[in-house]
Amino acid sequence: MQYSLGIDAGGTFTDAVIVRDSDGIIVESAKVLTTYPDPINGIKKVIDELTPDYVKNVKLVSVSTTLSTNTILEDTGFPVGVILVGDYVIPKEGFPAKYYVQLNGGHTSNGEEATPLDEEGVKRFAMEIKDYVAAFAVSSFFSNRNSDHELRVKKIIRDLTGLPVVCGHELSQEVGAYDRSITAYLNAQLLPITHKFIQSIMQDISSRGIDANLLMLKCDGSVVGMEEALERPIESIFSGPAASLVGAAYLTGYDTCAMVDVGGTSTDVALIRNGIPELSDQGAVVGGWKTMVKAIKMETSATGGDSHVWVHDERMFIGPRRVIPLCRAAVEYPGFMTKLQECKAPSRKLFCENVQPTKFFVRTATKPLELNRFEEEVYDAIQSVPISYHELFLRLKKQPGVRSLDSLIQKRLVQAIAFTPTDALHVLGEFRLWDAEASIIGAERLSKFVKMTKEEFCSEVRRKVAKNMAHDLISYLVEGIPESVVDRILSGENFTRFKIETPVVLLGGPVGAFKEEMEKLIDAQIVVPEYSSVGNAVGALVGKGIKRVEILVKRDFAPITGEDVTLEELKNAKEVLKYFVFAPDGRYIFPEHLEAIEYAIITAKKLVMDYMQAAGYSPREVEIEVTRKELSIREGEEPVETKVIVVGIGTSRAVVEKDVVPDYMRKKAISSRRASEFSYSGK
Repeated sequence: MQYSLGIDAGGTFTDAVIVRDSDGIIVESAKVLTTYPDPINGIKKVIDELTPDYVKNVKLVSVSTTLSTNTILEDTGFPVGVILVGDYVIPKEGFPAKYYVQLNGGHTSNGEEATPLDEEGVKRFAMEIKDYVAAFAVSSFFSNRNSDHELRVKKIIRDLTGLPVVCGHELSQEVGAYDRSITAYLNAQLLPITHKFIQSIMQDISSRGIDANLLMLKCDGSVVGMEEALERPIESIFSGPAASLVGAAYLTGYDTCAMVDVGGTSTDVALIRNGIPELSDQGAVVGGWKTMVKAIKMETSATGGDSHVWVHDERMFIGPRRVIPLCRAAVEYPGFMTKLQECKAPSRKLFCENVQPTKFFVRTATKPLELNRFEEEVYDAIQSVPISYHELFLRLKKQPGVRSLDSLIQKRLVQAIAFTPTDALHVLGEFRLWDAEASIIGAERLSKFVKMTKEEFCSEVRRKVAKNMAHDLISYLVEGIPESVVDRILSGENFTRFKIETPVVLLGGPVGAFKEEMEKLIDAQIVVPEYSSVGNAVGALVGKGIKRVEILVKRDFAPITGEDVTLEELKNAKEVLKYFVFAPDGRYIFPEHLEAIEYAIITAKKLVMDYMQAAGYSPREVEIEVTRKELSIREGEEPVETKVIVVGIGTSRAVVEKDVVPDYMRKKAISSRRASEFSYSGK
């Protein structure tokens, strides 16, 4: 008997399911705490919880994770140096990277060099910041048409620093230099975290003697081989929600449903329609930044079970930062209950997100990269035992810097402990996993600052989380609706409720606690299925291996070089009509349209098959589909542009009989030599 293993490493819990391949039945599941900031120990623990006889017969392991999403939402990625090559227009709010530079260079829309690359500027910038960053990203104007400048920058930086470098053209061939730069930046800051995560999984699976194909779920619901995932962690930013969406359909049997997934850090909403997940027309947006990553269409917000509940000016706030719940800290840290009972609250005049009467700080095992003097002082004062803001004040003999605390949390050197929605549910008796007494103490401390009883305070937390879930759901279903209008709809005034015709499936932890509140806010069939708490791990197993390659063929005039034209062309013009092929590995020029199209198709097919074979699929397990999108000025004329799209779909090796999401992603030329001198054997 053979089995498949699905793993989801979320912000709070790490889940696993074992599915029997012969009939798609879930035979076992397990849930443990995610180990933060390094989730690999949690993955090891959750596998240890499974029956060894099942584990040893696993032939497929597929992983989904919210690690990348949470890193971006919490702004805890590693520092990155960004090089923008070309005449970029930076928005008023500025570029998100602390270290970036704009340099001369870039290409035109036809791939011709617009301005020579400022190589000396690249060298100066790299040497100035190499000790302050973990990776570099480079984005050049029209690198999707000619990647030469990005590749030259990459080589210079690698030679000088040895650090990883991400190029924009490696992640997207779409037009949009600024969005490519954001995508490259985010991908680069995720590299160190994701490399450690994936490599640790591979080592653990191997050490158990499991001979299985290893896959990771992408944010479009498809799966990729681990080697690919190592290079493109940005493509996993929404793999957790994508897994939840596919898992929601699998667990309920609905072809069409909305999904609301409440994790530890975020709440995600998505929709599957007639068995096909809704995909975004635009690149995925996370943390307010638009990327060029193709993903499921979703609404996400930084509110989850582990979101920080804090008070200021007699008002309650939830999030956006994730913290360790008080109830969990009481179990994990000996003596914490005594600290919680005895700690003195700071002056309410100092209250902010990082200065709270129930907030503590504890050092993680991560070593610091580069700290300033103020950060070092605070870091040295925080040890492996949780410490309150008041204790920090006594230890430092001065007011701890709030900015320094915030920076240490962002760098994952320090983790915060505080009151959360999970604590509120412990107080209300709707979820009991850890020490409810710690939650009660926290509720009593915070509630007095907003003039409520502890029960009222916790009920309000629950209501706010449910309202956030409903808000995200409405915003998703009615795209473009103003936030103020959604708030009015959810206010319950004028005897109205928002009606949703499709079932709404809730997934994640104790989501059942929010079902009743949700039903008060919206008129919908709300479903909490069996195994809802491990829906992500289930969904990780039903994705298919999919690779999509798009290559643009463009008709335009090319300068005459004397090497690739006829004598007649030389006599009559300085430029001649040619066909540009903008492939991921370079720009090619052909004299004939059909020749260019043929080369684009052959190249795209090869890239697809190389990718699928690296992911463990044999050629007989891959279906290839070729389509073209053509743009013509006048009907009947030869197209000005042709986009060749080649999609490879790998046969799912998990739960093949159930096939819950059938077909759901189906619905060098060469300026120096003549293209006709080249023949293609498919290599």
